Amino acid sequence: MTTPSLFPRHVFTVGELLAQARGALDARIGRVWVAGEVSNLRRAPSGHHYLTLKDESAQLRAALFRPAARQLRFELEDGLEVLLHGDVTIYEPRGELQIVVREVEPRGRGALQLAFEQLRARLEAEGLFDPAAKRAIPAHPRRVAVVTSPTGAAVRDVIQVSGRLSPATPLLVVPTRVQGEGAEHEVAAALARAARQPGVQTVLLVRGGGSLEDLLAFNSEVVARAVRTCPLPVVCGVGHEVDVSIADLAADLRAPTPSAAAALALPDREALAERLGARRARLARAVERVLERAAARFARSSDALHASAPAARLAAGRERLAHARRALARAAERRVAGLSARLGAAAARLDALSPLAVLSRGYAIVQRTGDGAVVRRAEEVAAGEALTLRLGSGEIDATASAVRVAAERPAEAEKP
Repeated sequence: MTTPSLFPRHVFTVGELLAQARGALDARIGRVWVAGEVSNLRRAPSGHHYLTLKDESAQLRAALFRPAARQLRFELEDGLEVLLHGDVTIYEPRGELQIVVREVEPRGRGALQLAFEQLRARLEAEGLFDPAAKRAIPAHPRRVAVVTSPTGAAVRDVIQVSGRLSPATPLLVVPTRVQGEGAEHEVAAALARAARQPGVQTVLLVRGGGSLEDLLAFNSEVVARAVRTCPLPVVCGVGHEVDVSIADLAADLRAPTPSAAAALALPDREALAERLGARRARLARAVERVLERAAARFARSSDALHASAPAARLAAGRERLAHARRALARAAERRVAGLSARLGAAAARLDALSPLAVLSRGYAIVQRTGDGAVVRRAEEVAAGEALTLRLGSGEIDATASAVRVAAERPAEAEKP
């Protein structure tokens, strides 16, 4: 005979029991960090990620839903040691303990560093960094495009190096954002625009230094592929000497800084003048040797004629030799004069195109003292603002006492 219970029994359904257990987990454990190794990783067409997190003694199901998965800076892969941050709960349809993941960090190294290493390995295996695919940089480009921020330090560095080494080589600044969300697509589009500009033969891709977060656009697959598909050779100078970006590896030539990139892409007029001078000296020595050999042949012929030929033949021989010597001397003089004229014309063109030559004719460059930006229009200056006037010789610090804006002329069609 069954003895009646003093207390009524409560019988749970399976769903009720699991709901109670889930509530207890939410209340007692909640959101936690847990470390382990990724295994059985599965990416659903919906964008959700499902995996098992395991260690030496246990394993735990984990679900990384699409919104959180889209925030990942790196690729999850089996065998990767990670830290998961999420809510411990029970997946009731299967009665399984699981963690709904909110964040993922690679264990022992940063997410951006891991993303860089993964992308570098994948693109290298694809052959995107193959040295055999690198293109030669033109020694004397007709025009150089500079893809960078128009307000950053990198563009000022490039302009300074250009003015020192090769002021006659035109620069075209193709502006773009170089950091921030979506900057990689703007950089890629700017590279394509630069390659379409008339006369451009070399593209400079530059920006100043920064953290891995700042350089994110230049460590993207989008920019790496844009560099390789650019129809013109690309010289890349990103960050400081210790920084190496994915864009650097994809470029035809990598420079440690923006200034170094400009020096590699532009000809050095002083070195060019030295080479021309050396060639002129070699030509003069060659002419001198030719004349010396001709004089030696003349002496031998003269001795032979004295010994065996009549006086008339000797005189004729001397005349022909003298004529040949004069013709050779005139040809040498014309050659030297031609080289001198070419060198003088080149020097004149360089001086005519030099910004300093323009300043020496009474013009000035006006810059805002605060940020060094060049002022092109009166409305860019406020009354009372401090200015620096750069002249042909020296600079003047000034203050804008008043600003007068000229009447606007009809807008011209924007050039590409």
